[in-house]
Amino acid sequence: MKAHPSDQWRLLDVQALDTRLGQLAHRRSTLPAHERVSGLQSRRTALHRDLVMATTDLADLQREITKAEDDVTLVRDRAARNQKRLEAGNGPPKELQALQHELASLERRQADLEDAQLEIMERAEELQNRVTRLDGELGRADAELTSAGQGRDRELAAIDDEVEQVRRERALIVPGLPADLLALYEKLREQTGVGAAQLQEQRCEGCRLQLTGADLARIAAADEHEVLRCEECRRILVRTADSGR
Repeated sequence: MKAHPSDQWRLLDVQALDTRLGQLAHRRSTLPAHERVSGLQSRRTALHRDLVMATTDLADLQREITKAEDDVTLVRDRAARNQKRLEAGNGPPKELQALQHELASLERRQADLEDAQLEIMERAEELQNRVTRLDGELGRADAELTSAGQGRDRELAAIDDEVEQVRRERALIVPGLPADLLALYEKLREQTGVGAAQLQEQRCEGCRLQLTGADLARIAAADEHEVLRCEECRRILVRTADSGR
């Protein structure tokens, strides 16, 4: 294949732009901001899960408190009715004696229920404090996640702007290159990531290997329009003033 030296030199410009595009793509995918946002998202998810669980447990305790209050009220009302009957003195002595025993039993029952109610209320207070704390942490996590996401998006936008600029520069060069030269370059770039490399100081900048004396002699004898290939990496080898031949 033959191509004018200027076209071969422009191929190096295209390669430089393609290398930059690759660097930008790598930078875009490995931004530290991605990891930070991911970590904050995980923390936010965990806090939300804990808050839902704590809120559910608190609702269950509140139902227990309501039931305990109802149980205490029932015992208290029964004790009050029995106390009125006892104070009225109506009824046989055995019945009045039974009322006294039941009042004593109801008093103990009320005390037990009130102790249980107090224990549930203390647990509910602790759980309410946990819900309040988790809700505050979740709010702060949301704010941090929003801020981190906005910062990441600004970085991504800056990268995308540069990518667009590099693509525009590439689009100005590529149409002027010979179709066969460009096709070979694209094929090699797809295979190795680098389609064209400069011969600089008797070394291929693609594989970074020093050329042998036989290779250098072959290159020196080649017509300047000849499209050369590195014998080691098979990339297009572009000769310049710095080739050292």
